[in-house]
Amino acid sequence: MGKLLRVNLTQGTISEEMLPAEDVLRKYIGGAGLGVKILSDELPPAIAPLDPENRLIFMTGPLTGTLVPCANNTSIVFLNYETGYTVGTAHAHGYFGPYLKFAGYDGIIVQGEAKSPVYLWIHDGKAEIRDASKLWGKDTHETEDLVKEEIGPVEDASVAAIGPAGENLIHGAGIQNDKHHLFAKGGVGAVMGSKKLKAIAVGGKLTRGVPLADVQGLLAANEAWRNSLYHSGGAGLWGVFGNIDTGKKRYSGVGATSELMLKFATTLQAVTNLSDPSFGVQWVLPLYTEALKFKVKSVGCFSCNQECNYAAEITTGPYKGFVATLAGGGENMEGAAGMIGVMDAGTCFWLTDYYDRLGLDSSTPGCAISLAFECYERGIITKEDTDGLELKWGNAEAAIKLLDKLVRREGFGAVLADGPKKAAERIGGDAPKLAVHVKGGGMNLHDWRSAWSVLLGQAVAGAGPCWQAPGVDAFCSEPDLGYPKLSDDPVSAEGKPEAVAKTQRKKLWEDSIGICWFGTWGVPGSLSFVPQAVAATTGWADFTPEEALTVGERVITLERIFNLKRGLTVESDLDVPPRLLDAPTSGIAEGKAFGDFFPGMLKEYYQIMGWDPETGRPLPETVKRLDLEEAAQGI
Repeated sequence: MGKLLRVNLTQGTISEEMLPAEDVLRKYIGGAGLGVKILSDELPPAIAPLDPENRLIFMTGPLTGTLVPCANNTSIVFLNYETGYTVGTAHAHGYFGPYLKFAGYDGIIVQGEAKSPVYLWIHDGKAEIRDASKLWGKDTHETEDLVKEEIGPVEDASVAAIGPAGENLIHGAGIQNDKHHLFAKGGVGAVMGSKKLKAIAVGGKLTRGVPLADVQGLLAANEAWRNSLYHSGGAGLWGVFGNIDTGKKRYSGVGATSELMLKFATTLQAVTNLSDPSFGVQWVLPLYTEALKFKVKSVGCFSCNQECNYAAEITTGPYKGFVATLAGGGENMEGAAGMIGVMDAGTCFWLTDYYDRLGLDSSTPGCAISLAFECYERGIITKEDTDGLELKWGNAEAAIKLLDKLVRREGFGAVLADGPKKAAERIGGDAPKLAVHVKGGGMNLHDWRSAWSVLLGQAVAGAGPCWQAPGVDAFCSEPDLGYPKLSDDPVSAEGKPEAVAKTQRKKLWEDSIGICWFGTWGVPGSLSFVPQAVAATTGWADFTPEEALTVGERVITLERIFNLKRGLTVESDLDVPPRLLDAPTSGIAEGKAFGDFFPGMLKEYYQIMGWDPETGRPLPETVKRLDLEEAAQGI
């Protein structure tokens, strides 16, 4: 669309800016890539995450709002609240990104801090700051409804809002949009809350459209893309989560999520604070059985037939009749319920929905709460410490009360409100040995001790623990990168650093173009037709797959430079607790400790990335090749 909005909440001003020059766009594209470039250029090293000077950079990509599959991604880039010294990135889908573009803008740069709560209303090439005092304290769903009521009857509108967790600066706070999606990593909701920004509403009509340089070229790329998604044997996660017929099985929403969780029940389920992997089977079997009885309606995103989102009416148990509005994947269910041993399917769904309404990614607070449960079970803490709560595995009532205390920073909840690492330090004793975190933050929550490339990828991700370097040990192979099938041995060190480096380059490229990852992860040919789609959209006719991967590598390395300037060290990358380093007690990784190989794998990863294997600093020749000399000054 050619324009960005700059919002200075301290001054109460909004201005329009042109997108950067074409040579910059070609190097960073959009989305996470362009956001990291802007953050690196604008944020001095001395700024702290909750300082008004920190940025919230909402950025779409060139494919957002087009007709290609899953063209609905928005990335937020900021200084990470949970680590304190790395880039933060968060992504969400639905309709927010396309409607922002249809309103006339490619992104929003928010800085400063309002004197009192406000929200933004962006539509039809205009933007305004509005009073949000009456919205403060409301949950994310209530806020969306109230904002839509206030802006009036707008057919095409999307609202992204924080809940009480963001207002109270809780670690793990996210930003909910369209009631099914959460910008979830790095405490992005707390950064938004520190600015007194309650919500952003965007409205735009599809008839406005996205300018295209080569319509026929985009149609051709789109046809190849959709054919691969629908008909190839390795259609990534499309057939696993989606509401489509892959020729093997038709999945829809909750059924797909439960089926996938059942498949990995003995290896990857995050349950009981990772203390007993065998409990994964006991947990997921009743969940799978009962959840399939729920009344489920699939909910799609813009330009996506996948429909991994769903509204599930609970038909059994204490929450019978409640409708949970969830998204595909099991991570939030594990953080909300599995990690504390809650067995009832309806309670699991209600808890997951409750995290969303509070504006929380369940990984960070969920791991803090599950740590407290295990410490209670082991006698490290007692009722005297927990405000009288009996933190026994499966006690959902106690977990809900503790979650409410955590969000309000009250009593024992305040001990847990800054994440599992700080909670363990405050509890003391053996608690640090039991905590589940990476760099102090919540990882994408499965038990990655049975998928070593994923665990390594969480540790080296430049934006703190997140889906940035998936490897090929779980869920999807990457045929375009030379991995036609999943790893034969997910708990060996051999080849893991290379798989992490290769998949990280591809993922950071995909995070920059404006699509949901489920449209490309493991999809054969995606490194051919996706760059073609970007070329057709932008007019860069000579854009190649090799250039696409170089974009990904450039963004990874710029993140590394940004982080090094703020204190990142090799020890930071090794900030993984004993619970994740030690061998699990059962499953395919029983007796195999990731920690025995982690330092060696980390050095090998550095070397593959063109960084000094001893310090993790990008080598001069790497910096020069990626045209990052100016950014690298001073590291």
